[in-house]
Amino acid sequence: MLVETGKKWDYSLGMIKVDGLEPSPEMKELIEREKNGEITMDEVKKALDRKYKMKR
Repeated sequence: MLVETGKKWDYSLGMIKVDGLEPSPEMKELIEREKNGEITMDEVKKALDRKYKMKR
C-alpha cells in the first residue's frame, strides 16, 4: 500500500506530538520542502546529519 508523502509526515508529526514534543522550525521547513518536492528524503537526512552529527 502506497501512502502519500504528506500523509506520512502528518502521521509522523502526530506521533511526536503525542509525546508532547514539537519539531524545530528548521525541521518543519525541511518537511514542507520535502512534501512539496523541492528536496528529497536523502537531502533531509543530509541536512540533519550536518546539524546534529557529532564531530570527532
